[in-house]
Amino acid sequence: MPRVKRSTKRNDRRKKILKRASGYFLTKSKLYQAAQEAVERGLMFAYTGRKQKKRQFRSLWIVRIGAASRLHGMSYSTFINGLKRAGNPLDRKILADIAANDTAGFAALIAQAKAAPATVSKTVATHAA
Repeated sequence: MPRVKRSTKRNDRRKKILKRASGYFLTKSKLYQAAQEAVERGLMFAYTGRKQKKRQFRSLWIVRIGAASRLHGMSYSTFINGLKRAGNPLDRKILADIAANDTAGFAALIAQAKAAPATVSKTVATHAA
């Protein structure tokens, strides 16, 4: 079997890792082994950060909706429950934006949640098997 020295593939891979590690402290941006470990660690943090971002935004929206609903004399949970009973399809992102930027619109949503029926009428569809 012929001997393989891996010149271009190895250099390309090393260049890619060192380019990603540029700006890291001391040997983490200069030496391949340290740079590779630092880059992999950074990519793991980036992955978990993308997941945490979604959680943090959802909790921020909930805080904003709760604060606005308390100004109208209603708790967050009763407001959301009332909207669900009224059949309102708005999600928390939109509700938080309305709460922050459109007080009259949010007041209308509060009125809709208060006027919702006490129980949800579920229509059960029967399917022929």
